[in-house]
Amino acid sequence: MSNVTSIQELDEQVINRFRKVSTATLHTALFKRGFRNTFIQNVSRVNKKKVKMVGQAYTLRYIPAREDLDTVAAFKDPQHPQRVAVETVPEGMILVSDCRQDASAASAGSILLARLEFRKCGGFVSDAGIRDFDDSSNMDLPIFCAKPSAPTNLTKHHGVELQVPIGCGSVAVYPGDVLVGDGDGVMVIPLEIAEEISLEAAAMERFEAYVIAKVRTGSKVIGLYPPTDKVLEEYNQAKLAEAN
Repeated sequence: MSNVTSIQELDEQVINRFRKVSTATLHTALFKRGFRNTFIQNVSRVNKKKVKMVGQAYTLRYIPAREDLDTVAAFKDPQHPQRVAVETVPEGMILVSDCRQDASAASAGSILLARLEFRKCGGFVSDAGIRDFDDSSNMDLPIFCAKPSAPTNLTKHHGVELQVPIGCGSVAVYPGDVLVGDGDGVMVIPLEIAEEISLEAAAMERFEAYVIAKVRTGSKVIGLYPPTDKVLEEYNQAKLAEAN
């Protein structure tokens, strides 16, 4: 049902770079390369703490529930895809649920989320709701979903398979893709270009820190951001001075 052995693991240096950059910066870096649909729609951070989420996708796909199959007894099946996902997602990877953007029912609750937290999962992302919202919001596990939703997932969602390409919040997510989440939401970065994007985003944020410092001392934005050749020269000289 699942296969993670063939997925390339991210280098720790790449992960650390992603931890230091914002989703806004990542969106701009991807947009420059022609990637326009990389931000998961209608999903936000649940946690009261300002947790940062970085990890690779472990995917779970749902189809609409059907009354004869999705009864409470379904959870007794040890092969129930949702339960299997919770028990097999590797440490550091993010469980991503494709619920067809139907948040009228939950895709997880505090018990399953607590299990993911204990197993050191990298995070949980769903374009549906979650139950036990108040308890879940106090967890350290990064959690991103559409909204609070009390109804059990059995009322709307039937889990079918793991580690297949899915759509979450109108974005394609492939197993192993890199997800980065912060207060703005969740970005999806194709694994094949993750290292390049991490380097580009880190460089962008260093320059933007320089820009913000200039703005706070009275500089006008026009000509500064985007920068003129003169501004870029000044920035490069400032970098050299810092290095020395």
